[in-house]
Amino acid sequence: MKKLYITLALILSVLVACSPISSITTSEKETDQTMPKLQQEQASGTLRVYYLDVGQGDSTLIQTPKGQHILIDGGDNHKGDEVVDYLKQLGVKSLDAIIATHPDADHIGGLDTVIDAIPVKSVYAPRVSHTTNTYKDFLLAVKNSGLKIKTAKVGLTLPLDGITAEFVAPVAEYGKDLNAWSAVLRVQYGNTSFLFTGDAEARSEKDMLKSPKLLKVDVLKVGHHGSDTSTSQDFLNAVRPTYAVISAGKDNKYGHPKSAIINRLKRAKVTVYRTDTQGTITAVSDGKTIKFDTVR
Repeated sequence: MKKLYITLALILSVLVACSPISSITTSEKETDQTMPKLQQEQASGTLRVYYLDVGQGDSTLIQTPKGQHILIDGGDNHKGDEVVDYLKQLGVKSLDAIIATHPDADHIGGLDTVIDAIPVKSVYAPRVSHTTNTYKDFLLAVKNSGLKIKTAKVGLTLPLDGITAEFVAPVAEYGKDLNAWSAVLRVQYGNTSFLFTGDAEARSEKDMLKSPKLLKVDVLKVGHHGSDTSTSQDFLNAVRPTYAVISAGKDNKYGHPKSAIINRLKRAKVTVYRTDTQGTITAVSDGKTIKFDTVR
């Protein structure tokens, strides 16, 4: 019997020693875990951007190297609890800033739930109003939290440590054109940069092109879920991204992202990530390089 135990121990030790150990960069790896270790731990000196899979909508969390958190949009009304769950899984106990890019429900619908569930230090939104109950719920949540909305507009910088976060839009007044009012944020960490465009369309893009030096980034969050009303050729030429992220719902009724935009990005040799096919997209920057991870 003793010899049998020794033999089994030897076999086990060989199997363990021969087990393959893989080293895969985040850009090469896709996992089915709800929230992998990569997304649970905040490594020192890294900026992390989580493009959350909220279906046909938008919600993005920025986690700075200093442990500050910025949430851009919160998905549609029925996605609020899901966004809160995402944030809690990531260990977010408070939000340094919430940015409501514009009043459309698929962007701000879940924000009232987030504000009610997690302490928020400041809220930014463009100076445009809407009459929907969704927008009223957002305003009420902000009021009940004791905060006042700060106006998101070109040139305004967020007070964050270790990174630069500046609004590059809205540039002008756009009347009732809600998409044109979209707050567009540019984030710089070391030699890496990101652009978050909300639903900004060609009208807003044209105004942003008046200051093209502000637009060049490594990662473009594609405007309006990949609609062909956004990401004009002139705008893409100015941004010149290496990577693009599209937030859209699987088999959505709008046909987002449009094939014209996908083809335009391909011609520009941009690596495209999509929440509708890959789930939540995570970009991790050490200030020099950017790696990606995808989670269904």
